[in-house]
Amino acid sequence: MEILNKKAIIEAVAEKAGLSKKDAKEVVEATFDTIVGALADGNKVDISGFGKFEVKERKARMGVNPSNGEAIEIAASKSVGFKAAKALKESVK
Repeated sequence: MEILNKKAIIEAVAEKAGLSKKDAKEVVEATFDTIVGALADGNKVDISGFGKFEVKERKARMGVNPSNGEAIEIAASKSVGFKAAKALKESVK
């Protein structure tokens, strides 16, 4: 199993689009920055045929410290959720 990292994505984009690696890097980084900026502003990102990114909010809740069993309060937080599009799901079957 291979891991596709940012460098490999840049190389693949450069090859497929006929760009230099420098230009492909700018395109990939601009794409990621745009997605991150939209999520940071509270927007959803919907890429047709790929999937949807959105910020999910978790409420504060009570938990248990596993080392001593004491009750602790877990603060509210935000996380990014991703839901794959039907086309993406079908392409990996």
